[in-house]
Amino acid sequence: MLFLRSTARLSRRRCSVATGQACRQRTLSSSVPLAEEEEEDLNLVYGNDKDNSRNGPNGTSVFPARSSLAGGNMIESMIKKQVVESLANPDSPLWSSTGNNNETLDKSRKQEQLNGNYSNQVVKDVDAPVSDPFPNGILNGNVGRKQIGIRYEHAYNDPLNEWLLPTSSCSSIDKTELNLLPVNPFDLTKSEITTMTSGLRDLVSQAGHPVLASAAEYFFGEDSAGKKVRPVMVLLMSHALNAHLYESRYEEHQQNVLLNHHIYDQRKDLVDAQRRLAEISEMIHTASLFHDDVIDESEVRRGKPSANAVFGNKMAILAGDFLLARASICLARLRDVEVVETMSTIIEHLVRGEVMQTKSNIAIENYLKKNYFKTASLMANSCKAAAILGNYSNELVNSAYLYGKHVGIAFQLVDDVLDFEGTSDALGKPVCADLKAGLATAPVLFAAEEFPELNELIARKFRQDGDVEVAMRYISKSSGIHRTKEMARAHAEHAIKSLLDIHQSEYRDALIHLAYKIVDRST
Repeated sequence: MLFLRSTARLSRRRCSVATGQACRQRTLSSSVPLAEEEEEDLNLVYGNDKDNSRNGPNGTSVFPARSSLAGGNMIESMIKKQVVESLANPDSPLWSSTGNNNETLDKSRKQEQLNGNYSNQVVKDVDAPVSDPFPNGILNGNVGRKQIGIRYEHAYNDPLNEWLLPTSSCSSIDKTELNLLPVNPFDLTKSEITTMTSGLRDLVSQAGHPVLASAAEYFFGEDSAGKKVRPVMVLLMSHALNAHLYESRYEEHQQNVLLNHHIYDQRKDLVDAQRRLAEISEMIHTASLFHDDVIDESEVRRGKPSANAVFGNKMAILAGDFLLARASICLARLRDVEVVETMSTIIEHLVRGEVMQTKSNIAIENYLKKNYFKTASLMANSCKAAAILGNYSNELVNSAYLYGKHVGIAFQLVDDVLDFEGTSDALGKPVCADLKAGLATAPVLFAAEEFPELNELIARKFRQDGDVEVAMRYISKSSGIHRTKEMARAHAEHAIKSLLDIHQSEYRDALIHLAYKIVDRST
């Protein structure tokens, strides 16, 4: 994402200590020009101009020109290479949330002492909650109806190792045995989505700058072609869980038993809060589209010129930043810290996924993890946040999260297939766009298992003349597309299984229909 440069600057100090000596030794022992991969990394950090000096306020150079980097300043170039490689590695310590630095701990303890809160406890992991959100068991004026610790501890530590590989090990679901109600998920939420889109147009009109407002409104116009899958999913999940709670209470009343103690009291504005959450998920998604189009230099989005092609890169970036800012304000106004934490994680994941995409990956597991960060995390954590807003049990929150996660992975896998099998008119973008952009998607990676010759093309990102055509021939002869479809269906069925413990309602069944629609779609 566009946060890469600022992240690289912040991370450079960490890398310089670890890599400075090695870089210095290489500089002293060799004057060989930069290798192709190093050149590629410098392009990422400095841009593609051959003389890309940056000037300060007095005309002095802030960064040296590329030519001087290649010739003399090897240390700085190697540090930047290490930064890019560390950021692209999902297991890098730079992404670690655990702090073991004694100096950091000492500073934290001194700060606690200054605040009058000094204790001998070790400073907590950054991903751990600072304190119990409901001290003394008080929630909405009621005492004694809290769980131990935080409400939803389980979902903060998804190991991201459930990719359903190989797909043959996954048991299939017979759709006819589910006895689904005949509902259309998009028809069921049409009025709410119309109201939401109108509200988003009003929201972005408050940008205070006519061009910025026009750019931000570009995806929320009356003729916007997007299906709004993410807010539809959030709304359906919210209604399905609310219907489940109603049925559970009714059954317990019929059986003359007390309501389960794991169900919290719900906020009075729950439905409105969940609708606002659907808006927030769409704003975050749209902001990511603005940034993605600038990064990928896209010219078309949803069958019409992309925002950066119409308004320019600068205004497209600012429009995306504006939407993220508005989403953050709306998120804070929900007044639920765990929801804020859950939704904020999405933005970090978008950055991590974008950075991972800068490197050539030949491992399908790494590719699927990148897909989770870029696509599935938004769906998974938005559904999870909708459940958290309703104060549902851990089991229901987990079901919501798993549904969004596996539908999101299936969604991206189908996108990978459509990049080869779709048409420009149906997709709203050129076919084989990913391959031409140097991206090795699931069909390519599966094909490379049958034809290892593809690995060389993947490593150089299909840059040489004829690489795309050669790759297409190998893919067409392989089972790569078929295996990708099968894996998408396996993830969709895994998502459906996560909903089967929820009481049947038209909203729950609409979520199941949505999962099937996603894997069967042609656009």
